[in-house]
Amino acid sequence: MEKKKDITCVRSTLSERDLGILGSVRKFRLLTTALIRRLHFPSGSQSAPRGASGEGSSKRHATEAAASVATMRVLSRLESHGLVARLFRRIGGVRAGSTGVIWQLTSAGERLTRQGDDEGKRRRYLEPSAAFTFHTLATAELAMELHELADTGAIELVRLESEPDCWRTFLAPHGAKQWLKPDLFAITAGGDFEDHWFLETDLGTEHTPVIVRKATTYQQYAATGAHQSEHEVFPVVAFVVPDDRRKGTIEAALKTESATRESFLAGMFQVVTKEGFSGFIAKGGA
Repeated sequence: MEKKKDITCVRSTLSERDLGILGSVRKFRLLTTALIRRLHFPSGSQSAPRGASGEGSSKRHATEAAASVATMRVLSRLESHGLVARLFRRIGGVRAGSTGVIWQLTSAGERLTRQGDDEGKRRRYLEPSAAFTFHTLATAELAMELHELADTGAIELVRLESEPDCWRTFLAPHGAKQWLKPDLFAITAGGDFEDHWFLETDLGTEHTPVIVRKATTYQQYAATGAHQSEHEVFPVVAFVVPDDRRKGTIEAALKTESATRESFLAGMFQVVTKEGFSGFIAKGGA
């Protein structure tokens, strides 16, 4: 009971931006200081991405350096309250300084961000593996690019779901319950058209048979018609890869496998490099 009281007292001291930061870390599971700065502490002529919520998120700092200092000051304060914790691992090593620090919620931070004190199962917050960390941050970076595209007016970001909210369940052909687990689901709009996306972050570590199996799961889900019945279209499944070499490898696998060839040629599966991702989304996958 005392813990609940403490959380309530701490919450009353937090600003809207503080709560927005905690919400972002909960949503994406891991965020670097640099990603939090881009989302909640705009600098220069940059305005806060429309996905950022919270008091002060519209205030611009004179320089990126000033925004970085403010970001770290707020995160240190949230850390002192026991709401966030930094991982031992950093992106870019020690030379990256505070921008490369990776943050996650603590169990107290999770309790504070819940709608109700007893909502859901309590998670154990441990130091995640390197593979999980890099994949999670790469996915958060894609989400950030979508927010920034919306901020510039290149797209309207109608909807963005991260894991596990973007997961879908369906009945497989043999009648068993099956999970579809994209990294992100997004609906973007330009003019009078909406584009629907299932996004898969690829770091070049998965063998191509794994990619093909994942693609066939998407086909099975599409065959249920669940998404189409609500939205009239099925999302483009975009694999976002590190470079052109990996792009060619995945495209070749999807094209040569008989199970996925037809869907690939029809445009259901697309492969785009990380560098080309923003332009790809802005053009509706064209």
